[in-house]
Amino acid sequence: MLDAPLAEAWIRAVAAAVGKEEPRLTELDSAIGDGDHGSNLRRGFTAVLTALDGLPQAGPGAVLTKTGTTLISKVGGASGPLYGKAFRAIGAALPGPAGPAEVAEALAAGLDAVRALGKAEPGDKTIVDAWTPAVAAFRDSAATGAALPVAAAAAADAAERGALDTVPLRARKGRASYLGERSTGHQDPGATSTALVFRALADVLAG
Repeated sequence: MLDAPLAEAWIRAVAAAVGKEEPRLTELDSAIGDGDHGSNLRRGFTAVLTALDGLPQAGPGAVLTKTGTTLISKVGGASGPLYGKAFRAIGAALPGPAGPAEVAEALAAGLDAVRALGKAEPGDKTIVDAWTPAVAAFRDSAATGAALPVAAAAAADAAERGALDTVPLRARKGRASYLGERSTGHQDPGATSTALVFRALADVLAG
């Protein structure tokens, strides 16, 4: 079951991954964006860790909602509102400890929040291109009776493939869309950070 300690461990693992991969995220964003995706996320998740230090233990939803609220208030650019809304939606769907099916639907709620805010669809070369296959893989695994670690690993694999699949796409949303055809041949930084989020969840659940 995904409970509050595991939810907090997930967010701390995301923060560690973002810190480690900041140079790569910066490099990817420098090619087709403002070059601040890595630094913005690192700053945001550093603030999240401070916020979680003082958070009374409740359900996983409280951890994830606090994460989202902090990201919205601390991160500039598009990534703060997008990830912030996503984690708040996930948190709202997980008031208490949850199994694979419930976590799958919570992650789907996060995707819905991202799509509603960013108006992006699969193929637009955004976060959505990694998040969509991740949710589908998580749902499919949960439907077969897979345990949380198995479903999360499948989702992480799918997110990583989705991020790679953005390379040949032409950006249709965000700053990268201004480049037109020049946006092709580059991996989307938002999809890449989304893959980090899902891999962090898989790693935590795997123990």
